[in-house]
Amino acid sequence: QEQLVESGGGLVQPGGSLRISCAASGFTLDAYTVGWFRQAPGKEREGVSCVSNKDGTIYYGDSVKGRFTISRDNAKNPVYLQMNSLKPEDTAVYYCNAYAYGMSYWGKGTLVTVSS
Repeated sequence: QEQLVESGGGLVQPGGSLRISCAASGFTLDAYTVGWFRQAPGKEREGVSCVSNKDGTIYYGDSVKGRFTISRDNAKNPVYLQMNSLKPEDTAVYYCNAYAYGMSYWGKGTLVTVSS
């Protein structure tokens, strides 16, 4: 059965760093555009970053540009999101999405809490 699993979330102080991972089972991520989304309490889900499977083009949301880095190894799982200079407003559940050929998979999310 195809599924995505996020990991690496946790509690971090403001200004700190965290790396979260997105791993797939039942398929490989190299053929998919992979994106990270987040949803804070009481807010809509927003796009954070994504990397294209076609040409490697990378997108970052304005709120994370210069602080977050998405990376992938096309040969194997997983896809990472390195988050630096974290702010309390980065607190959210982070979800991974893989999309290609009309198929879309979502993970169940990993909670990132930025607090002192």
